Amino acid sequence: MKNYRKELWFNTTKRRQLINITPVVNDCLDESGISEGLVLVNAMHITASVFINDDESGLHHDIDDWLEKLAPEKPYSRYRHNGYEDNADAHLKRSVMGREVVVAVTEGRLDFGPWEQIFYGEFDGKRRKRVLVKIIGE
Repeated sequence: MKNYRKELWFNTTKRRQLINITPVVNDCLDESGISEGLVLVNAMHITASVFINDDESGLHHDIDDWLEKLAPEKPYSRYRHNGYEDNADAHLKRSVMGREVVVAVTEGRLDFGPWEQIFYGEFDGKRRKRVLVKIIGE
């Protein structure tokens, strides 16, 4: 069985941002030479997420609005976690959106359903963050 590991680094321009990382994960799959197996993609920071959904701007806006209603950024004083940092809302948003995805690899391709894409969700941005891509298989 082969394995492949790569860290992807992101510098986001906003506190909250969704980035379609499917093309980069496809590049990793090509580099790996693995044609049958599994791809794990996970956020390596507690205030970020990796998830699968549709790449549609209206949906992205809806996700951001929904998360902001569930865990509003401000007022910072509403959260006991906030003190040294002001990112309690980002921790909660990550808890809702999840840490990672696993996608089957079939015949050298990500085995997606219709419209599925992999996204990096940043909830405490404007600094360097990373995502791990791990691929195992033959």
